[in-house]
Amino acid sequence: MENFEPKENRELLAGEQRDNNPQSPIPNPPSPIPKTQLLLYLIPIIGFFPSLWTLYRGQGSREQLAISRLSITLALIWLLGYLLLASGAATSDFLTLRLFILNSFLTSGYFLVSVWLILRLIKGKSRRLPGFSTLAERVLGKYLS
Repeated sequence: MENFEPKENRELLAGEQRDNNPQSPIPNPPSPIPKTQLLLYLIPIIGFFPSLWTLYRGQGSREQLAISRLSITLALIWLLGYLLLASGAATSDFLTLRLFILNSFLTSGYFLVSVWLILRLIKGKSRRLPGFSTLAERVLGKYLS
């Protein structure tokens, strides 16, 4: 009976030989981005901070940067709307209840869109939102990338 090398060693040696051969027809594939890192960017409110850090450093794949821009755009739009509706509710006597209800709809929408994007990421579908992705690329792409 022959002793064979473990499979990991054979693949490593084959990979080393392929890297050393400049005429190799098979290029080394880029390392895939772990989905958990992309999921972290899409978590409502919490994902804002790693997204901002990724854009601030400017290091990451196109996919990471696009999802980071989208996450920051959604969070800032939600925060701006939340603050405006809350301050309107605090200053108005007649519209207080209506503005608080609108505020809850805005917050629920933000969370539902984030969960929807997370589910699309898990399924491997497109991670773009029709209006928000282009807005994120135009505004945040100019200043943070």
